Amino acid sequence: MNYEIRYVRGHVEVYDQAGRFRFSADSEREALEELEQDSAA
Repeated sequence: MNYEIRYVRGHVEVYDQAGRFRFSADSEREALEELEQDSAA
């Protein structure tokens, strides 16, 4: 699944391919780790 990472006021927000908000994270690295965990499940 494709995701978009947006930088917003000092943190990042992750949206799915339909533009729906999925979660926020403190950093891009943290967001990527979360996405990796989701894809492994």
